[in-house]
Amino acid sequence: MNNIYNLTLIDLEEYFLSIGEKKFKGQQVFDWLYRKKVKSFDEMTNLKKEIIEVLKNNFTMNTVSITKVERDVDVNKYLFKLNDNEKVEAVLMNHLYGNSLCISTQVGCNMGCKFCESGRLKKVRNLETHEMIEQILLVEEECGKRISHIVIMGIGEPFDNYDNLIKFIEIVNNPKGLELGSRHITVSTCGLVPKIKEFTKLPYQVNLAISLHAPNNEIRGSIMPINKAYPLDVLIPTLKDYIKETNRRVTFEYILLDEINDTKECAQELCDLVRGMNCYINLIPYNETNNISYKRSKKEKISAFYDILKKNRINVTVRREYGSNISAACGQLRSKKED
Repeated sequence: MNNIYNLTLIDLEEYFLSIGEKKFKGQQVFDWLYRKKVKSFDEMTNLKKEIIEVLKNNFTMNTVSITKVERDVDVNKYLFKLNDNEKVEAVLMNHLYGNSLCISTQVGCNMGCKFCESGRLKKVRNLETHEMIEQILLVEEECGKRISHIVIMGIGEPFDNYDNLIKFIEIVNNPKGLELGSRHITVSTCGLVPKIKEFTKLPYQVNLAISLHAPNNEIRGSIMPINKAYPLDVLIPTLKDYIKETNRRVTFEYILLDEINDTKECAQELCDLVRGMNCYINLIPYNETNNISYKRSKKEKISAFYDILKKNRINVTVRREYGSNISAACGQLRSKKED
């Protein structure tokens, strides 16, 4: 049985037309789901009882649940149980500009980045659109705050779940839905070039972030298997085309790993790689885990790396750390099997 949160507004309108009803009833249901945020079809009081019964017989809702919440300063980490008992995590970060939720798109991940905890579990399956939507709705209910920004950087590679991702963006961006502005939505990919090309053609002005993490193919290929399929000499021209066609800036995420990609030579190579692009570099101090041997770069090396980029007039920031005390920081999320 299909979940009602899988349907876009257009899908709902077409559904009601297909059963001989007026399409505005789809708008009414959409409003109940995303503005009034009801928990059952019975709460949709402006629909006839016959239509409510049809919805009950053809759709489910609310199949995801929160099983655990861990809290740190300005951060909550949520463990969700899915309908098939698989589990994923999401992280709520409280910023001065609003509340940002980092959501997951897959159970496990097949990209195999060697520094990332999430990739230790191979992909079990893609999340359906409703399972991404429900992460937002459940967190808003639990914390009592409106989510103002979505970061699609949790467990999984979003562009490996492309169709469900695009439906998700359409729903959350819809002014009659969750009404999240395009520029408040960020999608992160490790570099699936064909999907970046598809994404370039879409009308959504969402932010695109690239997990780069190395300035050359030798280092990137050693820590990110995706680079063997789409090396930098393929990825970078694709991103230049994206910038040209969309007039949007690209963010490059760069995790600093001790003695791997944090040398002054790497910093200069990175400057040469992105020079002239409308981009900025987000340097990320590595968040160590018990299961992976990579170590965080020393503070002085992070500072030296940053300074080289600045001197080369590259837009750069060092990411503020969130949630490392509860394993909620970048690269630390995983699909837990325990409650």
